[in-house]
Amino acid sequence: MSPDRTASLSHFAFMPLPNFTMIAFTNAIEVLRMANYLTGQPLYRWSIVSPDGGPVTASNGLSVDTGPVDCVGQPDIVFVVGGIDVQRATTNEHLSALRRFARTGSVLGSLCTGTYALARAGLLAGYACAIHWENMSALKEEFPDTRFLKELFVIDRDRVTCTGGVAPLDMMLNLIAARVGTARVTQIAEQFIVEHVRDTSAQQRMPLVARLGSANKSLFEVISLMENNIEEPLSREELARLAGMSQRQLQRLFREHLGMTPTHYYLTLRLRRARELLLQTDMSIMHITMACGFQSACHFSKSYRDAFGTAPTRERRKQVPPLSSVSAMVA
Repeated sequence: MSPDRTASLSHFAFMPLPNFTMIAFTNAIEVLRMANYLTGQPLYRWSIVSPDGGPVTASNGLSVDTGPVDCVGQPDIVFVVGGIDVQRATTNEHLSALRRFARTGSVLGSLCTGTYALARAGLLAGYACAIHWENMSALKEEFPDTRFLKELFVIDRDRVTCTGGVAPLDMMLNLIAARVGTARVTQIAEQFIVEHVRDTSAQQRMPLVARLGSANKSLFEVISLMENNIEEPLSREELARLAGMSQRQLQRLFREHLGMTPTHYYLTLRLRRARELLLQTDMSIMHITMACGFQSACHFSKSYRDAFGTAPTRERRKQVPPLSSVSAMVA
């Protein structure tokens, strides 16, 4: 998106899906409110809409009132706000509204898992976009014509996509800078006790040193190899060779720093990925089996049951928040 168009954005619309994440929603709107407050001018206005209007409930149980999408006019930019169980939350009415906004020239954006709704509407084909790291593998499988990046937020032409949590605050501060200037952005950040405004190059996940509680570079290298080879797992011999160590050294490394074998850690990573796909996509059990490097559906089912206490087919039927019981041992 050109700087001129970015600077011209003034009317923002937000379309929260059922079970949307309140923290992403409020972080985005509060930046606009504070910009108006500090400048003493109504630089920005915002509308909260849904297909038919009425209250929409967030994942924390709080509700927001919305107006009918047909009454909002032509916003400069429309953000769809996702959250838990986004597949069920995204209806045909939501998709139709997003497509209509696209046809009439609004910039389209997303917060948290709202990226799924844009992709499902066919509005991200050929675009680069951001999605919460927890949902990335599932969406990559489902929407291969879209590039999912690891950045906090991505601005690609007339699409502005952002991960969840507090990242929308960073995105909005970057977005309004073209209009209010960097000095005003700094003032807004200070009001929110934000020491540093992150840009598009910032990564979503904490560094491995923080996630693992270890600064061992050899351990980081092996875990990166594992995370990048889920569909076709590397053998213990291959991991050791690529990391430049013996298999015995590899075993000792994981025992010393993580209290488990590399085989167990690798399996837990693959099961975590499998659970993401199981709960966040409609992929078949067989497809998930292959995507996560298991030899057969029977092998996958047994491993899954051992890890989570239930069969994959039964897990899919349950209403469970994504990744609620993943092993705490895995970063």
